[in-house]
Amino acid sequence: MKSGLSFVAASMLAAVSPAAFAASADDPGQPSAGDHHDAAPEIVVTALSRNRGDLLSGTSVLSGTALATVKRATIGDTLDHLPGASSSSFGPSAARPVLRGLQGDRVRVLTDGIGAFDASGTSADHAVAINPMTADRIEVLRGPSALLYGSGAIGGVVNVIDSRIPLRVPDEAVHVHLDGGYASAADERTMAGAIDLPLAGRIVVHVDGSYLKANDMRTGGYLLSAPLRAQAAASPDADIRELATLKGRLPNTAARTWEVAAGIAYIGDGGTIGLSYARLDNVYGVPIRFSLDPAGDAEAPRIALKQDRYDLRAEVNTGGGFLDKLRLRAGYGDYVHRELEPDGAVGTTFYNTGIEGRIELIQAKRGAWSGAFGGQVVTRDFDVVGAEKFLPKSSTEQAGLFTVQQFDLGAVKAEVGGRIETTSARAYADAAIGNPDLRRRFTALSGAAGASLAVADGWRAGVNLTHSERAPTVEELYANGPHGGTESFEIGLPGARLERSNGAELTLNGKGPGYSVELSGYYNRFSNFLYQLPTADIEDGLPVYEMAQGRATLYGFEAQAQVDVAKVGAGTVSVDGVADYTRATVKGFGPAPLIPPLRVLGGVGYDDNAVNARVEVEHVTAQDRVAPLETRTPGFTMVNASLAWKVGGPGAPLSLRLSANNIFDVEARRAASLLKDYAPLAGRDIRVGAAVQF
Repeated sequence: MKSGLSFVAASMLAAVSPAAFAASADDPGQPSAGDHHDAAPEIVVTALSRNRGDLLSGTSVLSGTALATVKRATIGDTLDHLPGASSSSFGPSAARPVLRGLQGDRVRVLTDGIGAFDASGTSADHAVAINPMTADRIEVLRGPSALLYGSGAIGGVVNVIDSRIPLRVPDEAVHVHLDGGYASAADERTMAGAIDLPLAGRIVVHVDGSYLKANDMRTGGYLLSAPLRAQAAASPDADIRELATLKGRLPNTAARTWEVAAGIAYIGDGGTIGLSYARLDNVYGVPIRFSLDPAGDAEAPRIALKQDRYDLRAEVNTGGGFLDKLRLRAGYGDYVHRELEPDGAVGTTFYNTGIEGRIELIQAKRGAWSGAFGGQVVTRDFDVVGAEKFLPKSSTEQAGLFTVQQFDLGAVKAEVGGRIETTSARAYADAAIGNPDLRRRFTALSGAAGASLAVADGWRAGVNLTHSERAPTVEELYANGPHGGTESFEIGLPGARLERSNGAELTLNGKGPGYSVELSGYYNRFSNFLYQLPTADIEDGLPVYEMAQGRATLYGFEAQAQVDVAKVGAGTVSVDGVADYTRATVKGFGPAPLIPPLRVLGGVGYDDNAVNARVEVEHVTAQDRVAPLETRTPGFTMVNASLAWKVGGPGAPLSLRLSANNIFDVEARRAASLLKDYAPLAGRDIRVGAAVQF
């Protein structure tokens, strides 16, 4: 497979010749590195650059002021206010996005279309090795477009886009962006900066870096959930009874993260080619899990994560014919993280190296028809060494071919997509966990089709049909040992079959002067749905969970709307709202675990392009529909407010921001979190920040 990747890369690089770069004008759909203004929120930068209104399924985009206001240390917490999104909330430093109730490997988290090369899919306590602090834009994609990035992304794709490989030559002699902030809940200090320097007219050098340091996070109530407090209060042991009264700081959640990166690109009239390198160093604590057994120990690991990452991006504008553009993206990541004991000794080490490459061939628009097709290869070598080795050494090789085709007939817009993907997952013989040499091969076929109809001026109704197949991961196949991250003894299912899903989604989108509405309802039926089945066994002092497969259903809805209600001076006052709900059931098991409940969020905002002010209320209902051995999650209501000011008016170099989150300091827990009984969300959090670019 690695030789296949080399062939793909070599073929594409052969096409990226000096003559090709002189072919045609730049693509107007890409944002300028020197642009001081927010990128147009309607454009989605993917293999097919399109207006959001033309997409046939739920899609969200964060950029500019909106992204700067909600940006957090993790991708999950940055996105958790978007429709259909929540967070795994494994403490403030390890939070993956949850989309429509699905998480882990059912949601692909990418940077500019390439994977993270980390171990975040192995366990919820492992941080994603993608830093949102330097992101220019974050997109959440679903439907046919998601097939460009992987058949396993049943929940969707999160694509984080940065400027490490420049796409444009800045207008200035040097372009500088600096950002700094402070957040009170964890005494969090952040700094980030980027410089783009044009050389010789066609070459641009980029350098960026970020730094974050935070203390233990202060919560808004009791640390333990009500059931655990009751259990602690009834204990005959005085030390255990004291746990029922714990409030405030969440122990072992301090963090220190830094990252540096550099890139260089040649930008010609007919295309670009560039390289980048990034080094990430992250040391963070996982919230302490207090034991209610006097003979037990509290789990309080700290994780030291390092990654070296190299990326390549090339694009050629062909100047006509059947193809409009050829794109190559490739990346290599060398990742290691060490789980540290309280005395600083290394308990378990995770190693992951990966290569990913993709070619996209963008078709020239021919009347009503446009589209893209291409290929992708991924290799992964993974190993765990140490006391909590619950997985054998393994390797995964994956190759896929994909296409998305669009038809714009005016009143009717249609889109079809398909992907074929082969996966080879091998586990090497390991006597330590009783694992023989095993290899499984899978061929997954996925497809999607959708259409929308203009039902009135500015209004479109649509339907999407999807069939997705996902190969089991090495974790789902070959796990066999104690896993401290989930406090369980995990046993995989070596004979697991392809997970299949058939789904349908109905959409209704409307937009006109002073208003916008987006509604979607979805239904998915799974066969061979992979889930962890609790057993009555105890191994190494931990409950045993075996991977199982069965039928499952998942359905829900997302809704968002915004209406301008008044003009005040040069600005507009608007009201907006978001609501989402997911219900998931596994046949013969019951409700699926870790599913977010109904959430309703409403806000009032003022915007005059220089000042953006907003007050919002988020209400999350109780989650009483829980899996076996899972505890219910009480509902909560949070009030947040924010103010952003471009000093000197639109386009001014200096921006200031102020926000107050969880103003009334409520106790809140995310139902999608494995740590919801031990680690509530942050309490009152006052955040201030400033950004300057010139």
